[in-house]
Amino acid sequence: MKDEDIERPQAMKIRQGIQDAMTQSLPEKRFSESNIDLVEVDIELNNLGWNFNNFKILNLTDIHLGQWINPEYLDELIDYVNTLNVDIVTLTGDYFSYNFADYEKCLEKSLKKLNANEGKFGVLGNHDHWMDAPKVREIFKNAGIIDLSNDVYTLKKDDDSLNICGVDSCTVCADDLDKVISKMPENIPSILLAHEPDFALESSQTNKFDLQISGHSHGGQFIIPKFETTPFRGPNSTKYPVGLYKIGNMVQYTSKGLGTNSFRIRINCKPEITIITLKTNKKRKIEIE
Repeated sequence: MKDEDIERPQAMKIRQGIQDAMTQSLPEKRFSESNIDLVEVDIELNNLGWNFNNFKILNLTDIHLGQWINPEYLDELIDYVNTLNVDIVTLTGDYFSYNFADYEKCLEKSLKKLNANEGKFGVLGNHDHWMDAPKVREIFKNAGIIDLSNDVYTLKKDDDSLNICGVDSCTVCADDLDKVISKMPENIPSILLAHEPDFALESSQTNKFDLQISGHSHGGQFIIPKFETTPFRGPNSTKYPVGLYKIGNMVQYTSKGLGTNSFRIRINCKPEITIITLKTNKKRKIEIE
């Protein structure tokens, strides 16, 4: 038996083969703007400096490349994203599902051409750990994406600052919030990238974060009309499965994501690209001469 057969369970190999066959059989393999829900959300942050007022964050999550989403689709989606002129792009996990080797270079190529004025930042999801976390991190590095798994990056504009933080997947117990907090400059508005939305139960209790951005749930792949929620909730997305929530002093936003899991079914739940525009609650002083 080959080493790779020991490392990769037979059930996973079978699932990969089935998924490849289904993906290749899709009648529509190209990206269309009309099939995407471009969600724009304004979020006010306490003490956000005026230099970050109207700062735009574009979030992509749950690509699941090779599982319904093929390389051509992703490449065209990235071309569309590059027309949206945002300040930063955040990526909140699950770039792969059950097949890594056939799509590794394709993901790197697409993410490398992703444009953002102030940088690209990402964390890993549970599927990325199940596949090959070190190689996903290598893709990040080659594509110019800052890996924020249990880390912090502070953006500065003149006298104003903004913490962009990230935590690794809690599904596989890779999260280390204490490590993140220990690296955070104090008294600065802070955003947390966390693949699993229910991690907000823990992060909100610290009172260190103003906003958490997540994916993982795919919006349940079915949203009840008028109620804007879903009855289908998996592990780590039972509390905050889709959309905007206020948890203590923190805002949680859960994207419907781009890909789907086993079934290519979305009912009233289009794939999502999210643009979050930050707003300050500070009053601007007007000098009167």
